[in-house]
Amino acid sequence: MKKIAVFASGNGSNFQAILDATKSGEMNASMQLLVCDRPNAYCIERARQAGIPSFVFSAKNYESKKQYETEVIAHLKELNVEFIILAGYMRLIGPTILDAFPGKIVNIHPSFLPLFPGKDAIGQALQAGVESTGVTVHFVDEGMDTGPIIAQEKILIENGDSKESLERKVHEVEHVLYVNTLKKLFNN
Repeated sequence: MKKIAVFASGNGSNFQAILDATKSGEMNASMQLLVCDRPNAYCIERARQAGIPSFVFSAKNYESKKQYETEVIAHLKELNVEFIILAGYMRLIGPTILDAFPGKIVNIHPSFLPLFPGKDAIGQALQAGVESTGVTVHFVDEGMDTGPIIAQEKILIENGDSKESLERKVHEVEHVLYVNTLKKLFNN
């Protein structure tokens, strides 16, 4: 059973989908830790309710990215974490964590990469007027949403789709695609 940590910054709906899959036994993984960079994020409450320990920090309380990433790694190593799963974590992973977990960090991004990397991918897609966007699961490297792609699914943008309606469609796909992709990764 793979020991995983989930990094999240917000509501934690993908955190919850992954947690549910680990708790039910459908994913051969055990969630060891939530790492969160926003002390008021709802994902912290989700972790608390599930009895999952959290490491919560504010980057502004550290002199450098290396300093907080070193502290994060100490918590991960203490729990023997093998994989890091990014689920709405809104920070770029720096070389300190990348070097400690080579090829063991997975991210989900709300676009059909390489289109619309970075922040507000859904807004970027709507502004570009494209007919479809999607969801991508990929390994993390030093770039922004540039790592090797593991899985993707397209989502049609319909006439009249607002940012909110498209976000709902993306989240529905994310919760299924991410869990199914992680199951394939961990259940083999």
